[in-house]
Amino acid sequence: MGRNDQSPVSERTAEADQTSASTWLLAAAGVLLAFLAVRLVALHFNAVDLIQDEAQYWSWSRALAFGYYSKPPLIAWLIWLSTAGCGLSEFCVRLPSPIIHFLTGMIVFAIGARLYDGRVGFWSALVYTTMPGVSFSAGIISTDVPMLLLWAAALYGFIVFLEDNQWWSGALLGLAIGLGMNAKYAMAYFVLCAVIYLAVTPHRRRLLASPRWWLAVAVAVVLITPNLAWNYANGFATLAHTGDNARLSGDLFNPVEVVEFLVAQFGVFGPVFFFGLMVVAWRAWREGLREPDRLLFAFAAPVIAWVTVLAFISRANANWAVASYVAASVLVPAVMIRDGSWGWLKGSLALHAGIMAVFAVAVWQADAINFPVARNYLTQWLGWDAVASATRQQLEEARRSGKPYGSILTNDRTMTAELLYYMRDEPTPITTWPNAVRPRHHYQLTRPFLETSPQPVLFVGRGPPRPAISERFRQAEPIATHDLAAGSHGTRRVTFTYLNGLRTNQP
Repeated sequence: MGRNDQSPVSERTAEADQTSASTWLLAAAGVLLAFLAVRLVALHFNAVDLIQDEAQYWSWSRALAFGYYSKPPLIAWLIWLSTAGCGLSEFCVRLPSPIIHFLTGMIVFAIGARLYDGRVGFWSALVYTTMPGVSFSAGIISTDVPMLLLWAAALYGFIVFLEDNQWWSGALLGLAIGLGMNAKYAMAYFVLCAVIYLAVTPHRRRLLASPRWWLAVAVAVVLITPNLAWNYANGFATLAHTGDNARLSGDLFNPVEVVEFLVAQFGVFGPVFFFGLMVVAWRAWREGLREPDRLLFAFAAPVIAWVTVLAFISRANANWAVASYVAASVLVPAVMIRDGSWGWLKGSLALHAGIMAVFAVAVWQADAINFPVARNYLTQWLGWDAVASATRQQLEEARRSGKPYGSILTNDRTMTAELLYYMRDEPTPITTWPNAVRPRHHYQLTRPFLETSPQPVLFVGRGPPRPAISERFRQAEPIATHDLAAGSHGTRRVTFTYLNGLRTNQP
């Protein structure tokens, strides 16, 4: 890559292919549609139960609101829309994910084609679509999925905003940011990246005072206001949860967390491409970047840098910097193409296609996999329908005896979420034991066990109820403990306890 170049944002690469942009667009759409078809087939044969977050998001979709305890509301709206037209199966709950990733890939193509040319757009779309993190994400439903779509839309809108003096570009930018904030608060990083780019680009700084910029800010604020109002009405539950996730009150120096986070990024973006991003960072420091590269780097590096700092002072999950890879999916292949590194580019894409195939087979054969590392993960995500069946059996036996249970009680978020989904036709209310200080998860906020909750109570847990629960009842009698199958090579211990006579005179 050459020295610092102040060429326009729409600069074409020196080696630009003469193939028309429309031809590259059709090629990208065809390949991405093929990947979508493969992912839909894999989703159909996915044998993994809804994991706890997916089950929780589904339960949110049964009661639409402008906010929920741990996340903004867009994920629940998407699941509601999907299940309303498709049904309540795991396939239907997860259906938006591969479709949204396809749309995101097409926007990534548009970003690459606008900044460079159609060839770069094509390869960028493939890099994004085959990224290991995306291949994993396409098999589940998570808040990252719509956030990545809206981050890509915002990035495209920002590029148009820089080049076009039309008011609609500001409205598009604000719309994408505002909806993105309703998907995941990490969308706020986009505003930070935009401000950093404008601040370090002298001939762009004036845009911070542009009415179009403030139109974008106003539209975004309007769209996030209902969620802020929900938070205000619910004691700022989501913001408190976000602070709990950061755990800034713990140890402030965690070099091991930094290493783990950075190593994980090689898995999320892919080993070759993440190393390529590091090379771009090195070149940026040594020689500067030409304009399109600088723009994309500004929307990739700050997020990774900030989450790395967060890992050092607290902790960070592997996916917390995933927004970086929208811009990086264009930047890295653009640099590789310019450098003529076709072997590395195509070899990495082939590796990622193989990883996608491994994921597809893994979820299809999840029940039978006995590879130790995979088994340890998959066991957490299997067998929840068996837990629900065992719980129904306890309820039916009580009904047949003429002494039906009034409520089901759990003491953790995972059990509550899984029972709500896999016992969705059961009329007995499912509650959770409340926290004495403030709610620590969504169900303590919306489904706490109260003095008025119907009794007797069937306690369902991965162990007996702790004394703080059992001692609140005059009757606390163990019923049964089952080791239920969680796949062919794992088990999950579930304990059932009869509780009755809540003592109302205790705190």
